[in-house]
Amino acid sequence: MSETTGLIQIYTGDGKGKTTAALGLALRAAGYGMRTYIGQFMKGQAYGELAGARLLAPYLVIEQYGRPSFVHLHQATPEDVRLAHEGLEKARAAMRSGDYAIVVLDEVCVALHFGLLEVEEVLAFLEEKPPEVEVVLTGRRAPQEVIDRADLVTEMREVKHPYREGIPARRGIEY
Repeated sequence: MSETTGLIQIYTGDGKGKTTAALGLALRAAGYGMRTYIGQFMKGQAYGELAGARLLAPYLVIEQYGRPSFVHLHQATPEDVRLAHEGLEKARAAMRSGDYAIVVLDEVCVALHFGLLEVEEVLAFLEEKPPEVEVVLTGRRAPQEVIDRADLVTEMREVKHPYREGIPARRGIEY
């Protein structure tokens, strides 16, 4: 294994910071002229990282796969499933393009938990990973089969969160 070998990372758990960790990795990579592609599952709304990505272009590209509304557990529509599959194909194309050092599947673990994608599909995606590409998967409830395939797994654990005190999500901090 060399410095240019790409690994598979997972940021999971119920604590805050999974997407933020992936974005931090992308920021660090941009500092070395490396390009990152982030495909966001189940996120069709305007999050702050979209504006940030425009500032870091061409080193950071973010595409969202989903409707601009929340998907609720056991209430996914065929359209939600279609958009998730379409997103996985876009991410696969980015991963195989040779244009990106890092490919992030943001909230893919939640998409798996909600049944928008199957574990086997994500494992097949990982098997197609070119040796030099780093792949990052984020989201709560990462399946054990995906954890077993990863090289690095970090579990974010909530110890204390302002939501519990009634403080809503803040622009630029949580979204």
